[in-house]
Amino acid sequence: MNQQKRVVVTGLGAVTPLGLNVSEFWQGLIDGRNGIAPITAFDAANYPIKIIGEVKGFDPEKYMPLKRVDRTSRVTHFALAAARMAVESAKLDLALENKERIGTVIGSGGMPALLIGMADTFKNKGPNRIDPLIGSKISAHVVAVHVGMEFGLRGPNTTVNSACASGSDAIGAALDHIRMGRADVVITGGTDATVTPITIAAMNIVGALTKNPDPDTACRPFDLNRSGFVFGEGAGMLVLESYEHAISRGARIMAEIAGVGWTFDAYNETAPYAEMQAKVMKNALQDAGLQADDVDYINAHGTSTRLNDSTETKAIKMVFGPRAYKIPISSNKSMIGHLVAAAGAVEAIATVLTLIHDIIPPTIHYQTPDPECDLDYVPNKARPQRVEVALSNSFGLGGQNCCLIFKRAD
Repeated sequence: MNQQKRVVVTGLGAVTPLGLNVSEFWQGLIDGRNGIAPITAFDAANYPIKIIGEVKGFDPEKYMPLKRVDRTSRVTHFALAAARMAVESAKLDLALENKERIGTVIGSGGMPALLIGMADTFKNKGPNRIDPLIGSKISAHVVAVHVGMEFGLRGPNTTVNSACASGSDAIGAALDHIRMGRADVVITGGTDATVTPITIAAMNIVGALTKNPDPDTACRPFDLNRSGFVFGEGAGMLVLESYEHAISRGARIMAEIAGVGWTFDAYNETAPYAEMQAKVMKNALQDAGLQADDVDYINAHGTSTRLNDSTETKAIKMVFGPRAYKIPISSNKSMIGHLVAAAGAVEAIATVLTLIHDIIPPTIHYQTPDPECDLDYVPNKARPQRVEVALSNSFGLGGQNCCLIFKRAD
């Protein structure tokens, strides 16, 4: 049995297309509500892509001073809001804590679009009209910096970017910081705000996005008629603590984060590789001191692309053998789209909530089975079921893979 330091989840915060807090997000998931809708962030009349998982009604001034709002960008706004929710959820009184023992590890994305806009300003108005705060708005590290500054945290402060695996990667790095004794508490997760004309245009040219304009059929992970993923935006943040620290302050333990695994495909810039996806799940199980038979639920990467869903299905069969057909699997992306750098963190939150509430969220829009995707994807309706151990997959574009394992709190 693995004898590593135990690490637990004590706080959650989320900003998603299904709602502006964890409660709204979870209720939307178990109701099977669709958070994907026509694009309103910009005029998409001339774009072949018409739908998005967009965060609606978000007001950053509810979560931070106007000065910080002005000095940061939407991707940071999401992170700060979700981090504040997570700290409040954990009932973490920072005035009583040694802030040198509290770290910040965040996966972030969504910033290059700001640079593109500033390039237009440079071209049309000249170098003297560049925003003097552009560095604090577009640099990859600034999200973790601003979260750490907002709470005065002086422990490890790290930024992670591994495309679609960023949020999970950040959580895994935070887990190891605590295990290695570098911190007692870490605020961790992912954030992204890629709903921009340039980003959508670029991903459309690559062919990754569905051109289906119907929000009710566009994102259909594991379905035979899936045709590409739907972009989304948002943030998910978790408070992780050593078990001893959580117990010492009387915190509510929501779940234990029992293991993490990483692999890299070294295979193709865009195509996934089943063997290394299987290996990352095995690595996570080994790190957690668990066996494949211990897993009760899999929160799938499940992007709704032809290649990813069939490859992930193949990888799950490689790990679990015949038992793969008995394990419920679902994709949150069917309801919120692909939140890219935030995806793994938001899906980790959904996984923790599954352990707490004994309800498995569905994969909605599932209509036609695919012979290559023949497992139990919890189609269309949530399923009451006790879950002791859950696995959450994140596979980054380019082959950066991360798998997290969560256990029910005892």
